[in-house]
Amino acid sequence: MRVPILRLGRVLLTSLPADLTDQQVMDLQIDALALIQAGKADGLVIDITAADVVDSYMARILSETAKMVTIMGGVAVLAGMQPAVALTLVEMGRGMIDMETAFDLEGGVAKVARLVASRGGRHDEVPIA
Repeated sequence: MRVPILRLGRVLLTSLPADLTDQQVMDLQIDALALIQAGKADGLVIDITAADVVDSYMARILSETAKMVTIMGGVAVLAGMQPAVALTLVEMGRGMIDMETAFDLEGGVAKVARLVASRGGRHDEVPIA
């Protein structure tokens, strides 16, 4: 089963389930990048509120996804990180998650709007929370 990706204006929203498999995270990366490439969005918010654990593989894929979105001209924000997940990622290495973050989904959407606007993007079509 693929992780759903919703569109809110020109922002893609996805919420990772607690029991995410390696294949699902790879499929999410492919699906999100395809939507960015097709011109359907300027940004991506990945909500990890349900994740109690983020292993090194998932952290690497999320970080790579953010870099790919940026290379393609978009912005990516990771939202809803639990304290235990933040602690684990810091222990794994500071560069494990190299992407913008926000406390929650609403903050993630607002951060995407600010980042797109600061880059001269299509901020008029990005919802501002």
